[in-house]
Formats: sequence, structure tokens, C-alpha cells
Amino acid sequence: MATIKDIAEKAGVSISTVSRVLNNDPSLSVSDDTKKRIFEAAEALSYKKKTARKPEKIKIALVYWYTEQEELNDLYYLSIRMGIEARCSMKNIRLTKYDLTHLEEMGKEQIQGIIAVGKFSLAQVEKLLSVTPNIVFVDCSPDDNRFDAVVADFEKATEKVLAYFTEKGHTQIGFIGGRENYKDASATIEDPRETAFRRWMQAAGRWNEKWVYIGAFSTEDGYQLMNEAIREHGDALPTAFFAANDAIAIGCLKALAENNIPVPGRVSLIGVNDISLSKYVFPPLSTVKVYTELMGETAVDTLLERLEGRTVAKKIFIATKLVCRKSG
Repeated sequence: MATIKDIAEKAGVSISTVSRVLNNDPSLSVSDDTKKRIFEAAEALSYKKKTARKPEKIKIALVYWYTEQEELNDLYYLSIRMGIEARCSMKNIRLTKYDLTHLEEMGKEQIQGIIAVGKFSLAQVEKLLSVTPNIVFVDCSPDDNRFDAVVADFEKATEKVLAYFTEKGHTQIGFIGGRENYKDASATIEDPRETAFRRWMQAAGRWNEKWVYIGAFSTEDGYQLMNEAIREHGDALPTAFFAANDAIAIGCLKALAENNIPVPGRVSLIGVNDISLSKYVFPPLSTVKVYTELMGETAVDTLLERLEGRTVAKKIFIATKLVCRKSG
């Protein structure tokens, strides 16, 4: 098989000149006669240019802690997944989705990396490690020293809300939040919004345990918990409430409306996530925008860095933005 060296000898030019001509280097300055000699020599020697092999698709597993029905009830995780899928499509990455009940099936595939979305116990983390050490966690960080993680900065988001309420003159501020359990029921998960709320209010000398209500991250629980707060406090109801997500906040709005409590005239309310429905409820919901699709995109990019050889773990905080509408 003819080589570039053979062509160079036959055309009477250097090997580098042959290479640059055959690869159409636009920065090369040679005469048309030289180019003609090179192409004629290549043809005479039946030279065939080697083409680069098309790289195989990277295989990534998306491990998801929510069922499809749970995802529909909490658009936060749906939006993260959409960001992951869009980035994988753009990067020509093969993505396969697994739920927590089918982790064994990953071992049958040649999985190169895992993006784990949701909350994972240490036992579940060990199962993921049995497939590959290349794991990026989204929305949790089980071990900052070992694993990459992409999380929303919920502590800073909470501080933004409380600073805003304070600027508006509120001193009696309640919290309506939720708690979750790991799917293996090994423990209850601490919510950083609740933790940050408690710490900020204690530091400000405004903490009151009776103004805190905890249930699930659902519209129904928001509705029930706000009704409970209204019954317990009556005219002494706090003048502002921070709801841990928009689903809870929408339930709170319904309860306040049914009890003829004006928002924001009597009670101001701010949620978290900025789901699409937030701007259409009455009054339009003030909220903290979480860039969930960006979280998903960043997870893919972070995993690719791992696959390219980075060994030091990193935790990425995605910033949030306070969106002021009519309820706050």
C-alpha cells in the first residue's frame, strides 16, 4: 500500500507538503504545478487516504429515583431529565434510563458512566459503584470527596427570600415545607431550605417553632398545612410564608383564598422552582427560579470530564433567581 513518503519521493517534494496538500490545508502556499504533481503521483500509486474511524457512542445510564407518576406531580425532576436528554442528544451520547428497582440490569450493559438524579442512600450508592466509578449525582451529594454532584443552591435561595421579606417589613415569617425518605426507607432526608430557614430566623431572633409546618412536597399538603396554620393562629397568623416549592405554595394559595385571607394584603407568599403554572395562578406566584434544565446539562458535561480522565471530585452549585410577581 502506497504511503505519503512514496508520493513525496515520486513528486519530488517533502512529506509534510504532501500531507498538507492531500488534507487541503488552506494555510499552505504552493504552486498549482506542485499540487498537480502530488495528485498525479498519488493516483499513479493508487494511494488511498485513511479515514478516521467513527467513534462509538458513549453509553450513559440515567438512574432515576422517581416513577413516571411521581415525576408528573413534581415537574422539578422532569425538567432536570429533559436537560440531560437534550444534552446527550446534542453530544451524540447513548442514554438509557433505569429506575431504582432495576439497577441489576445495568451490569449487563457496557455502561461507561451514570447520572443519578434524586436522593440516594449510601447502600444505593454502593450498588451504583458496582457498575462504574464514574457517577455524577444531581440534586444530592452523598460524598463530596468521592463523587461529582450538581445541586441547586437552596440555602442561598432561602436567604434571598428571607432578606426580601425583611425588606418588605415582615418579622413574623412562617415556613411550609416537605420531607422525603430514601426509597429504601433507610432514613429521612434533611431539606436544606428548612435548615437554612431555621438558622436564618434563629440568628435574626425571630424563630418560632409554631410557625413551621412540614408535610410532603405536594399541592395537597400545602393546602392542608396552610389550613392548619390558619386554624391554629387565627388573627395572629404570620404575615409571610416561605413555601419550599411551588406545588406547596399553590396549595397554600387555595387555602388562603377559601378563608378570605388576601394575598399579599394580609399574607405574602413565595415558593420555589418557578414552574410554568406559577405565573398563571391568582395572584401570580412570587417564587425562586431554579435552573433545572441547566442542572441536567451540567451533569452531562461533568460526567464527560470524568470519562476524559479527571479524578478529583467536584460539587457544582447552580445559582437561583428571585422572581417577584404578585403574591409576595
